[in-house]
Amino acid sequence: MPDGDIERRWWKESVVYQVYPRSFNDTDGDGVGDIPGIVEKVDYLDDLGVDVVWLNPVYDSPNADNGYDIADYRSIMDEFGTMADWEELLDELHSRDIKLIMDLVVNHTSDEHEWFVDSRAGDPEYEDFYIWRDGRDADEVSWSATEGPAGEAPPNAWKSYFGGPAWAYDEEREAWYLHLFDVKQPDLNWENPRVRDEVFEMMEWWFDKGIDGFRMDVINLISKPEGLPNDPDDPFCGAMTGPTNGPRVHEFLAEMNERVLDREYLTVGEMLGPEIPMEHARRYLDPDEDGLSMLFHFEHMLLDRGDNIWERDEWALSDLKAVFNRWDDGLKTEGWNSLYLNNHDQPRMVSRFGNDGEYRRESAKLLGTLLHTLRGTPYIYQGEELGMTNYPFESLDDFRDVDTLRPLENAIEAGEVDSFDAVKEAVRANSRDNARTPVQWSAGPNAGFTDGEPWLGVNPNKGEVNVETERADEDSVWHYYRDLISLRKEYDVVVYGEYDPLFPDDDTVWAYTRTLSTTDGDERLLVALNFSDDDVAVGLPDDVTSDEGALLIGNYPADGDPDVVSELAAGDLRLRPWEARVYDLR
Repeated sequence: MPDGDIERRWWKESVVYQVYPRSFNDTDGDGVGDIPGIVEKVDYLDDLGVDVVWLNPVYDSPNADNGYDIADYRSIMDEFGTMADWEELLDELHSRDIKLIMDLVVNHTSDEHEWFVDSRAGDPEYEDFYIWRDGRDADEVSWSATEGPAGEAPPNAWKSYFGGPAWAYDEEREAWYLHLFDVKQPDLNWENPRVRDEVFEMMEWWFDKGIDGFRMDVINLISKPEGLPNDPDDPFCGAMTGPTNGPRVHEFLAEMNERVLDREYLTVGEMLGPEIPMEHARRYLDPDEDGLSMLFHFEHMLLDRGDNIWERDEWALSDLKAVFNRWDDGLKTEGWNSLYLNNHDQPRMVSRFGNDGEYRRESAKLLGTLLHTLRGTPYIYQGEELGMTNYPFESLDDFRDVDTLRPLENAIEAGEVDSFDAVKEAVRANSRDNARTPVQWSAGPNAGFTDGEPWLGVNPNKGEVNVETERADEDSVWHYYRDLISLRKEYDVVVYGEYDPLFPDDDTVWAYTRTLSTTDGDERLLVALNFSDDDVAVGLPDDVTSDEGALLIGNYPADGDPDVVSELAAGDLRLRPWEARVYDLR
């Protein structure tokens, strides 16, 4: 792509840092992170070099799902601070040219939101704000009844993502309401135009306060299939992977785009489901249709996951490549990719896709290299820049996550699982709580996160993995991340260059080139990554070798590097365990 044809957007050239406030930094000693704690660390984020902070929900909430059950969209949760604290955070970030995006959670609210309180009471203005249905005769259906009137079953057999039925009976209204997630998270009825009006007005309110965009939680669930069918052959039903990409989802988002959004905002839509059809993805991203900046999909996050929290599948590097390659190819001319390997809903990437033992540091750097040199916008999840690892959970008492506890407790009660110990290794590997352990600021008590009792356990490896240690070591993961971020800012080819994968079926080496045609000639990079504990030899195609190439960044100490330039000229790389190299091919 000639440089004159580049469609430059600030959010394409940015690096986003995700803050999960509950686990970031606590200033009042209650064991829960807070907004003043983020303010206290703004210079840390600035030193790292990030451009955007994505802030997980800080709205008023009873915390059935750690803030994703919102009771008031225009108030701050007391545990996190005040609106004045939030405004100070925005000012401190903006004064350092760091933008702020908020979480938009509008598939559902808390059952303590005033809309739901009025809806369950039958208030005519709000009775249709949520999805209410009458139950079915339990003798006439094939699905099990749950708590409700005797002899009555839920409207259909849909299951919640958190386990159990997706319907709850409300005694006050004497009807069933839909909740695709927790029972305290009733789904909004987007078919009601007044719901859309309220949501769009709320979004405008936050934009008026100065935010720079939204990350949109499970946004492809907002349109439900007409009639809420229960045909096992219907793609919305059966195993209930969720009513994704419903019949009016693009209509609803196009209306949002027309009434609220602006291409200068960063809007990233979370897309549930095992595979998002590319024709849907392009519509979500088309500025003349839904107008989102980018998507979070889950295809790579499902490679090693079974159907349940206690089940694991094997994954191969070629499978991971195939997902990234599909998305790069699908959006290369229409749309833009987001790049991530962990977040608040996923285990730590170095434990999942790397080696969190002997090669923790090397593999953390390698995975960072991958995310920062593919085409798309990289997202850093807090602690990733330190190489933080999964937590060694020993009992159910160690967990806090409803998405871990509820399905497993239900399975144990139903006899599907004998005990936690019987499935401990898989649950430990899969749980969202791995990502939610406190950030390790120091080797001191509670890793410097809090002076109180932390809401979730601190990883025992805090003595080795912490900010103080990382910043004092020039060869640390943290300093390497700074260099990666600087590389993106220095080279347009890293952001806008064409991506051409090499050896797509190789399950050890991930290698690719990035090429950008400019008025001064082609800029071209080679990225070579060894995803193994062994030394490997990589024979390069003739058109990838270079006599004048230079190593831009590598994850092994400089004093231990082989003659990497001569290897490139010979077309025969020798990569050490978990080694990453980025060459300028010149």
